[in-house]
Amino acid sequence: MAYEIDSIKLSQSIFYYLLCNSELKETDEPELYKAYAENEEVMNLVKSQGEIADCMIERYGNVIYIMPNISNTYLGFSKADLKRELCKSGATDKDYYLSQFVLLTLLTEFYDGQGSRCKSRDFMRAGQLQNLISERLKAGKEAEEEEEEVEKTGLDYQSMSEAFEALKSDDKNSRKKTTKEGFLNSILDFLEKQNLIVYIQEDEMIKTTEKLDNIMEWKLLNKNNYNRIMKALGVLEDE
Repeated sequence: MAYEIDSIKLSQSIFYYLLCNSELKETDEPELYKAYAENEEVMNLVKSQGEIADCMIERYGNVIYIMPNISNTYLGFSKADLKRELCKSGATDKDYYLSQFVLLTLLTEFYDGQGSRCKSRDFMRAGQLQNLISERLKAGKEAEEEEEEVEKTGLDYQSMSEAFEALKSDDKNSRKKTTKEGFLNSILDFLEKQNLIVYIQEDEMIKTTEKLDNIMEWKLLNKNNYNRIMKALGVLEDE
């Protein structure tokens, strides 16, 4: 299929803007946004460039996002990258999987996948999140011992609990990744850098951004995905 040169140039401009900014808002770049939203040829060209770059290009509401696929470690993060960003020095796989458990717990607290609006709360405090992680790890470990939960859910609660308990307890403002508070702070700081949450450290307040709300609402969250995650976290029982 032959494309007009103007469409090709527009699509390249849009894709480059997304690479530089991660998102394209109608209010920031109305002409580029309109070209993507109203011109199917331009939209297909942008999406095609995204496929070549191992990314998804999606429009939610009045914002266009570029989202690296899991396999994309150039625009996204590899397992090793996340270990360095989120975990203490010399982190093992136990520490890495604990960090992913924290992320899942945070998401499921903000989004319940029910009704017309999947978001279930507007904010939570870091202390609440820490207590919740501790409670769920303890419950999962107990269930694992009784029912061989590691085979049923794929989550190794024993190892994650060991990694969590190996972290020291310190004051709430700790920045050391060897403490529970510092470990959580490093994860929250990382999410804020990705424009997924707003973290007000003085009040220990965590709020989600429009970007995360849109992604969870329109793409990543549905009833099946939600139930699967909640079962893995031990919140829902198998039917």
